[in-house]
Amino acid sequence: MKQLFSNLLFKVFISIVLGILFGLYLPESVNRIFATFNSFFGQFLNFAIPLIILGLIMPAISDLGKGAGRLLLITAAIAYGSTIFSGFMSYFTSSTIFPSLLASHVNDAAEIGESGEDLLPYFSITIPAVIDVMSALVLAFVIGLGLSFQENSTLQKVVKDFEAIIMQVIENVIIPLLPLFILGIFANMAFSGQVYSILSVFLNIIGVIFAMHIFLILLQYIITGALVKKNPLRLLATMMPAYFTALGTQSSAATIPVTLEQAEKNGVSPKIAGFVIPLCATIHLSGSIMKITACAMALMILGGVPFDFGMFAGFIFMLGVAMVAAPGVPGGAIMAAIAILQSMLGFSEEMVGLMIALYIAMDSFGTACNVTGDGAIALVVDKITKKS
Repeated sequence: MKQLFSNLLFKVFISIVLGILFGLYLPESVNRIFATFNSFFGQFLNFAIPLIILGLIMPAISDLGKGAGRLLLITAAIAYGSTIFSGFMSYFTSSTIFPSLLASHVNDAAEIGESGEDLLPYFSITIPAVIDVMSALVLAFVIGLGLSFQENSTLQKVVKDFEAIIMQVIENVIIPLLPLFILGIFANMAFSGQVYSILSVFLNIIGVIFAMHIFLILLQYIITGALVKKNPLRLLATMMPAYFTALGTQSSAATIPVTLEQAEKNGVSPKIAGFVIPLCATIHLSGSIMKITACAMALMILGGVPFDFGMFAGFIFMLGVAMVAAPGVPGGAIMAAIAILQSMLGFSEEMVGLMIALYIAMDSFGTACNVTGDGAIALVVDKITKKS
């Protein structure tokens, strides 16, 4: 029971239910308390996002550079290619299905980005960010790449300490408060009469993304099976313990021991598996980018926000890099993606909150997709290195 109540997905589910009940049955004066919290938490998120970018991307890029070598480059290229492929597959599938699937809900939900006006906070506090998002991204890449060429750098130690601080903020402040933030969003939507439309939309979106993630896993193993000349279904069946472990842990990092063991059972050499699996747990996020791309498009369609291929292409390429910094905690990838959603797709605070709720509702399946794909990448890298 204690484990259930500590599960982030369970907390988000309870928050959505309570938010709907509070919005429907509690007076405006009480619901404005949640609007006040959301106003403050939204300001804190805007302040923290550039710091999260700096604290997570700088050490991630510098650590990758330190191990620069042929094996690293091969693994990173395949992992990034898989992630980007998943993002574009999600874009084309979503842009084909969602406009007609969500057409009946567009008018009902057209106010997504503005629904916060219905419940006003009792007071608000402005917390300006110390640096804007794009400047933080560029600075993180510059420092990270620079540190990758330094030996025994004092700045590297500072960057690692800063990373530890940011991880503490995410794990001890942001993640624990997210359910309350989501409660406030759904209380607001229930109070303004939008919640039933949004919930029906959620179910449709989740169904489409679940089907896409199953298709992606099958496709990965069909391609891998053809390359390594092994039965793809047998390879995939061997990886199922890692898949189901990831459903429970919601963390690629926490699933590494099982993923490693199953990859070796598929015939990957221990040396290659020991390098590729931990690395891919950090840099291969095909399931995560699929969910984020599809959810972002769905919310933009609902909110009447225009988009085109060029906008999403840039978003996908940038997201594939930014999520390298995703920490090994449930919901980590969406925290790394918030900055890109705001700066490149123009997401409002309300849309970010809905995005977080949607993402966490499917976090287990995205993580399972990531780690199962890690096993496929290990097989391919093992095949390539044996040839050379």
